[in-house]
Amino acid sequence: MTTASTDADTAETTPEAAMPDAAQHAPREPTPESTPAAGDLAWFTEVAREHSTALVRYFARRGPRQDAEDLAAEVFATAWRRRADVPREAVLPWLYRTAGFTLANHRRKHVDLAVEEVPESGAVRVSEDPELSALFDAELRGALESVGERDRSILLLHAWEGLDGEELAAVLEISRSGADAALSRARKRLREAWGERLSF
Repeated sequence: MTTASTDADTAETTPEAAMPDAAQHAPREPTPESTPAAGDLAWFTEVAREHSTALVRYFARRGPRQDAEDLAAEVFATAWRRRADVPREAVLPWLYRTAGFTLANHRRKHVDLAVEEVPESGAVRVSEDPELSALFDAELRGALESVGERDRSILLLHAWEGLDGEELAAVLEISRSGADAALSRARKRLREAWGERLSF
């Protein structure tokens, strides 16, 4: 069967790629971005100590448990590489946001679809969503299936990670009032979906 991988990392081999420039192997001068500043290592050590358990739980709730520690380590590697971009006053929301991208990439790497089954949009196939399969209550799972992917993500960040207010706003990269409104709308849609299921 013809399959198409959703992994976009596959690179084409070109004559130029087969004959690497010798300059690529020359020792590189350290850049300001690659040279740790005083205090970077201590800061990173404290970040990893404080938030590693939360990140492992985040991934274990949403995907294969055996991958949770590796995915958390990938987030911390990104945090170290981009340490200058991590807001010191909102480290955990930044880590959760990065974890969301990391999880999405991880899922794409492990999905092979028949060409005719490749979706037109990036919508998650609900029946195969680990977040939903982790929920035991069939009615609640059904209600969550009927809300959108963004609403579901907001609801689970609030319910599982305990985020609201400024932290939820930081993860979503929107204002505090926008995050409050988004959470309120997501709750309303879930209540409506729940009510519809109970009306049958």
